[in-house]
Parts: sequence; structure tokens; C-alpha cells
Amino acid sequence: MDAAACAVELMHAYSLVHDDLPCMDNDVLRRGQPTTHVKFGEAMALLAGDALQTRAFEVLTANPGIPAQTQARLCGLLAGASGAAGMAGGQALDLAATGRALGIDALSDMHRRKTGALLKASLLMGLACRQPGSVAPSDELRDAEIMGRYADAIGLAFQVVDDVLDASADSTTLGKTAGKDARQAKATFVTLLGLHAAQDWAQRLLADALAALDGLPPERRPRAQRLAELARRIVSRSH
Repeated sequence: MDAAACAVELMHAYSLVHDDLPCMDNDVLRRGQPTTHVKFGEAMALLAGDALQTRAFEVLTANPGIPAQTQARLCGLLAGASGAAGMAGGQALDLAATGRALGIDALSDMHRRKTGALLKASLLMGLACRQPGSVAPSDELRDAEIMGRYADAIGLAFQVVDDVLDASADSTTLGKTAGKDARQAKATFVTLLGLHAAQDWAQRLLADALAALDGLPPERRPRAQRLAELARRIVSRSH
């Protein structure tokens, strides 16, 4: 489980380093600090992102205690969430949509890939770390379906809240450049729905996430409270 969690964080860090590059979002601030390309140069930032990405798969395959079948499953989930069907594809759609009006379905699809795919992978990778044969096949399918619905909801909620904060908070609070989406003419849930409607939708997505967890059997629900709390924090966060 530790290796899977580390791999997800490495992949996430790579995506942030590349997302900040001048050819992408061209941001100069991340978590209150100068972005990697600002501090170390664009070439080093590109290489750092590449190294973080490949290190993620090295971490997943370097542990002899993880069965080969589990390693393959974890690598497949992480690769799928990071490539054309996930983050990279979502970023491509984001770049292509700059200056264009998008409908709610197209915008949601873009962010399910760019933001939600890695969140979903982290949950499914957690399920994949269970001991082989420890869960009945029918329960595995049920758990994957529930975690998928939960992840779809919190992934989209995260982006809706991100758009709300970009339009309403300041750079000091956010730790990154505020108001950048509007200046770059990017399609956001705030520009599409309006600020208050976007906030309301985030609350509805939170309700969807919590409802998904209610599908777990009663004996599993106490352990799912951490996931419920995570969903609430995603929607109530200020940065």
C-alpha cells in the first residue's frame, strides 16, 4: 500500500511540474513557492517531471514483496490514469479549449480526465493492494463500482471548487496565482454556471460522493468515514 501511495504522489508531482511550464499553464507560483521552471529553468523542470513519472513505476515494481500480478495491475491503473485517457488527454483538451466556450458535458469530461482520473486510480490501486483471494469476486466488483462513483464525484467536485477559489480567493491564500483562468480565457465551471451555482453544484457532488459510500455493506461503513471526511474537506477547503 505504501508503494502505491508513493507512486500516485510521484505521478501527481510530475503533473504539477509540467502543468506549470510556459508551454502549458505558464504559472510562477505553486504552494506559495516559485514553480520548478522559475527556480531551476525550463529544461530542468521538464527533466524533473520526466524523472518523477518514471520513478513512480520504479517504486511499484522494485518491491519483491508485491506479487507480480499486483504490480502489473497497479502499473496499469496508474498508466491509464496518466495517459491519453487520463491526465495527459485532459490537459490536451484544456489547451485546445482556451478561448472557446464549452458546454457542461465537455467541461466535465475534460476535468474527469485531467483531475479525476488520478483520484480514481488512487482508490482502485488501494483495492488492488488487498491480498489475492481475500475478497469474493462479486465483492471486488461491488467495491470497484462504489469507489468509481465516489471518485467521479470528488474528482469533479475538486475542480469545481478549484474554479470557485480561482475566481474568489487571493494568491496568498491559494499558494498559486489567483484569477489566472479568467486572464487566460479558460473555460471554467464559474464562467459557465456562475459563482453561486458552481458552489451549489460542488455541494451536490459532495452528496453524490457520500451516497456512493452508503452502498458499502454496514460492517465496512465505519472505515469509510475517512473517505467521507476527505470528500467534505475537498468541498470546504480554502486553498
